[in-house]
Amino acid sequence: MSKKPFLPPRWVIRLAWKIHRALYRLSFGRFGLRTSKPDTYGLMWVTTIGRRSGLERNVMLGFFEDGDNLVTMAMNGWGAAEPAWWLNMQAEPEVWVDLVEGRQRFSGRAAVGEEREVLWRRWAHLDKNLDEYASLRPNETAVVVLEPIADPETKR
Repeated sequence: MSKKPFLPPRWVIRLAWKIHRALYRLSFGRFGLRTSKPDTYGLMWVTTIGRRSGLERNVMLGFFEDGDNLVTMAMNGWGAAEPAWWLNMQAEPEVWVDLVEGRQRFSGRAAVGEEREVLWRRWAHLDKNLDEYASLRPNETAVVVLEPIADPETKR
């Protein structure tokens, strides 16, 4: 029987992400983003369209690169509920992503089947407790693939 991994209280997780987002905003994007590396995930700023409000919503997410695609997890700090950004992306898959290299348009979708398993194992390489954390959630954690949209007219 494996013991449950340690997670700080939910308010600590939420506060840490709020501070990170605030640093990103206050620095006008100079601090907060990072590229992914073979042994660590990167950080990206994702802008979705609210499924109810129609307003832009921003979130800072970890990711790794899979060719031209970016891969992230819809984990909500390992809380039970699906993250709002993922619900928004399912309603409107086209999103803006700010990376260290600049801003680009992507389309998001859930990985399924063998693709999901391969990407899950790659993420598990970056986070040794991935399976234990995922077991804390009542539903399967979506592995989200962001595919670049090549149309240069969609750039802001």
